Amino acid sequence: MTTGLERAQAKMKDAGASDAAIDVFTHFYGIVAEGSEGFIGEDTISPLTDPPQLTSVEVDPEVARDALAKTALIKLNGGLGTSMGLDGPKTLLPVRGEMTFLDVLVEQVLRARKTYGARLPLIFMNSFRTREATLAHLERYADLAVDGLPVDFLQGFEPKLTRDTLEPVDWPADPDLEWCPPGHGDIYTALVGTGLLDALLERGFEYVSIANGDNLGAGPDATLAGWFASSGAPYAAEVCTRTPNDRKGGHLAIRKADQQLILRDTAQTRPEEMDFFTDEHRHPYFHANNLWVDLRALKELMVAKNNVLGLPLIRNEKTVDPSDKTSTPVIQIESAMGAAIEVFPGARAIAVPRDRFLPVKTTNELMLVRSDAFTLDETARLVAATDKLPGVSLDKRYYALLPDFEARVPVVPSLVAARSLTVEGDWTFDTPVKVVGDAVLADSGEAASVPGGVLGSE
Repeated sequence: MTTGLERAQAKMKDAGASDAAIDVFTHFYGIVAEGSEGFIGEDTISPLTDPPQLTSVEVDPEVARDALAKTALIKLNGGLGTSMGLDGPKTLLPVRGEMTFLDVLVEQVLRARKTYGARLPLIFMNSFRTREATLAHLERYADLAVDGLPVDFLQGFEPKLTRDTLEPVDWPADPDLEWCPPGHGDIYTALVGTGLLDALLERGFEYVSIANGDNLGAGPDATLAGWFASSGAPYAAEVCTRTPNDRKGGHLAIRKADQQLILRDTAQTRPEEMDFFTDEHRHPYFHANNLWVDLRALKELMVAKNNVLGLPLIRNEKTVDPSDKTSTPVIQIESAMGAAIEVFPGARAIAVPRDRFLPVKTTNELMLVRSDAFTLDETARLVAATDKLPGVSLDKRYYALLPDFEARVPVVPSLVAARSLTVEGDWTFDTPVKVVGDAVLADSGEAASVPGGVLGSE
């Protein structure tokens, strides 16, 4: 009798999945079949409270330059921005005038190459849903690829499993929905399965800096590269100080059993312990999802573990068609790339300024980064033009989805002098508006245009 695992393995092999990807899926399937929910108990960890601060790090400029010369950059680019109603790569959204996220990321690297004389490969980890559009956009940069390295590699894929039987789900209405990405923890398997890890090592690269494609703050940084190289650590995570707005973000902690740094996400926290998880005073640093990895250490570890790092499981329960809550309940087996910190003995963390963490997950953040509250500096990094960024809260009924947002915000308001902007109701920003202090647009019950001039008060 063929088991659910065997059917899933055969399905992956028929679809062209690498042996490494199938091995990792098999490992996680066994954990799911055992009934593990992947929780990390509060009583098993201690908070991380005193990581080194980047602002206090001193690195010799030549050490920094040499480290950056041996560094490659990888940007996660598998996201479709579905929370904003997108069906293409989020990084193709315009963010500064006509410049998209991709354009800004490329510009950061091209400028750093000139400044430091470094090769600095920029490589995107795409999903099968983002690859074609991303590569088409990157064709305009003829000088982006270096040393015969590709500008992208493909994230893995795996079958969704029926929640009750753990069989690979069948969905004839849209067979693409039978598949899911295995979370960004797949990056290590994909580096091996695509041959990119070996290609980087063969060309003399020793380190890789990894960040989300929608985070325009995580540009090339010679000081960070120098610190990482000098630390001798095989792996390092960038963390930022938590605020009340960061309570849902994963945090690092110290496992009591062996004093190893680990990552804990919301999906790994029992409901009754969420008060501990969300306490920014108890766990004062969140994971920025910016990583530094020693490629030689990664190669050695992957060989030693037969490509199965053994990252903590994230069991993601959904429906096979996310837009149809009545469709078949499924389990998506996932892992987080930041969780690899626990499989690298000697891994480190470093606290970085908040400007290294500027993701765009909602249209609130999109309005903010498109506004004059940010500028692009000489390195093409997105930096705040004000000491404290304003809070933006747009009515979800009218602005949550990108098409609705674009229709209602053809002219982005000035926010550099604002503390907060709250929009309630159906308002259109079609004339220049300067927001000062705290401003509230109340719901009048009818669609209306925002009057030009100054909005708000000190």
